[in-house]
Amino acid sequence: MNHPETLDLHFQDRPEIIAAYLLPHEQGVALVETGPGSTFPMLQARLADRGLTPSDITEVLLTHIHLDHAGAAGHLAEHGATIYAHHVGVPHLSSPERLLASAERIYGDDMDRLWGEMRPVSEDQLVALEDGDEVPLGDQNAHALDTPGHASHHMSYVVGDVCFTGDVGGVRVPGETHVEVPLAPPEIDLEAWRASLSRLRTAVDRHDLTHLAPTHFGLYEDIPAHLDRLQAAIEAAEEWAATTFSTWDGNDDELREAVTDWMRGRAANNSVDAEAWERYELANPSWMAALGLRRYWETH
Repeated sequence: MNHPETLDLHFQDRPEIIAAYLLPHEQGVALVETGPGSTFPMLQARLADRGLTPSDITEVLLTHIHLDHAGAAGHLAEHGATIYAHHVGVPHLSSPERLLASAERIYGDDMDRLWGEMRPVSEDQLVALEDGDEVPLGDQNAHALDTPGHASHHMSYVVGDVCFTGDVGGVRVPGETHVEVPLAPPEIDLEAWRASLSRLRTAVDRHDLTHLAPTHFGLYEDIPAHLDRLQAAIEAAEEWAATTFSTWDGNDDELREAVTDWMRGRAANNSVDAEAWERYELANPSWMAALGLRRYWETH
């Protein structure tokens, strides 16, 4: 199996925000991540560019069930794909009502524009994964690693010499070295994230990995440096939360502004210009980080 192909789903008509990864093999074609329902037409177009249709996708590996990663899973299941996901997330794929209601509380009238339709997946097309499970993909296996921190139902996958890190491996845009930690609510757990980062480092050595593939966005070869930057971002988030929330008495708008200023400052210190910052913001909105950090502080 060759290196995966990165399919740019052009979320909100912008390049290099959300990726799906194509893995052709001897018995079919696997896809890591689906993107949201709103980008399913673009996914179809990307497949058509390669002489494929959704019916050619045999396996879908989801890192977690957030809408930007798994929203189009039901569309692909309707074309015959088997959907693999963390055992905690699987029930929400067959019955997504609670997931959608939670998202609607956050996104309101922007739900359809951002995420499109999320269709349920038939239970007989769902496979619940536990830590260490393997998914056969032709003559190779995808090794599932339980990697919570961004979400309790987060899996990373090692296939050959590539690790698909979803969101637990951070957010990075091509051409940049800056790595952000995606802090969307409600399940941010920085201590669990540190443990998952250690698991990724172990996987790098054990499988002699050459590339990390975060969903936001692309393949990266500088693995140790990337993971070091991610660790620094985790530590910075915890320090900022402890310093800020211990005396915070501002309102929600002021909190969003404060988090945006902090995140933009870290990016600027890492030479992220205005154009690249817009892409970081689309992939990892700072207003969402404000909600996630506050929730983390209140619960941990």
